[in-house]
Amino acid sequence: MKTYTQVLSLLGILTIMSCNNVDDNNLDSDSTPQLSDNIEVYDASNIHNGLVFAVENGSQTSYLLDKTGKRVHTWDFDSKSGNNLELLPNGKILGMFKAENHNPKLSFGGYGGVVKIINTDNTLDWEYNYSDSDHLAHHDVKMLPNGNVLFLAWEKISTATAQAAGVDVTHDIFPEKLMEIDPATDEIVWEWRSWDHIIQDIDANLLNFGDLATNPQLININYNLIPSGDIMHSNGLDYDPDKDVVYLSTNYYSEVWVVDHSTTTAEAKSSTGGNYNKGGDLVYRFGNPTTYNNTVGQKLFDRNHFPNFIENGLPGAGNLLIFVNGISVEQSTVYELDLPDTFSLLPNTDNEPPVVWSFTDSDLFSSKISGAVRYANGNTLICEGDYGFWEITSSGEIAWKYNGQEQSFWRAYAIELDNVGLANLGISF
Repeated sequence: MKTYTQVLSLLGILTIMSCNNVDDNNLDSDSTPQLSDNIEVYDASNIHNGLVFAVENGSQTSYLLDKTGKRVHTWDFDSKSGNNLELLPNGKILGMFKAENHNPKLSFGGYGGVVKIINTDNTLDWEYNYSDSDHLAHHDVKMLPNGNVLFLAWEKISTATAQAAGVDVTHDIFPEKLMEIDPATDEIVWEWRSWDHIIQDIDANLLNFGDLATNPQLININYNLIPSGDIMHSNGLDYDPDKDVVYLSTNYYSEVWVVDHSTTTAEAKSSTGGNYNKGGDLVYRFGNPTTYNNTVGQKLFDRNHFPNFIENGLPGAGNLLIFVNGISVEQSTVYELDLPDTFSLLPNTDNEPPVVWSFTDSDLFSSKISGAVRYANGNTLICEGDYGFWEITSSGEIAWKYNGQEQSFWRAYAIELDNVGLANLGISF
């Protein structure tokens, strides 16, 4: 089981060193930080001296914060985000933005439509429009190690097609897909469609009929048939380069789905091929075993956001952090889960990964958005979407809290002071 790297010495009082965007007046004569009105908790002995990339929710502005609450750098965009932004090593911003020509029928929460790369001087470097009458990019976007861009999208399935496939609806539905684009050519180099991997148990005379419990690799298409047609509402993704898989947070299923990225697009449509020889079927899933009628294993998630795979070099590397909104109890929880070295997804088996760390608090609750990331010292930075940010030590102490004062945040990213993206933005410490 993976655990935190223990911090052996306490941090001293946070000292914000010289930075082009940070003036010396931020500290008074005895080096005690002058805190902004946004700071509600500041425990100098436990705070990690790093920055927060504050990604506002559906906004034209985002910024870097230091722990005194001062904005170190601000981005102002010419369109609203929709939702994720990522600071790249070259200092550019990769982001999902809202399209002007989007189909109103696809304007669910978190809609986007245009993926952009923004230069350090705020000019446009690249954009890819995936917004038409039948498709819409949304929520999350990520730069892969190969330089390609991966993002989420909805696709329209007509009422007639859905009904013939065993979906119990009288309206169009909009299941999820993953798209990988080469920004050098705008070519679609890989695609995965949830629609290719569905199962239904309501009508033996229709397509995709089968037993849910004995087919955990397939998606019960009738699990959440809400009138809007946004029946899955995936809201976040991350990538594991060692296993070559994508982690997909599927909010309305209260699950994370694991998809094999090593497949070709043709294999991703099937149930064979790829490193796991399952094609595009789910190689693993966790959070809510009731979605495939599994009576073994605990339902841990109650709506979820941001399946954050902890990268090599960080405490807990190989584990996954996730923000569980906790709508039914109106209290959110961050879990760190020990992912299996070898994926196993079997019927009538406890397939859930163990919890190695968690944090909750009676004041921690956001019914939407939100997430959690890891600092290099082992502290966890939590974005409570409707409030602001928490920094939590590995022992569960609250080191820092930032109140956004009515602002809504999609996510917060932990930025270390030696992040190469900062230098490429002209920010030095």
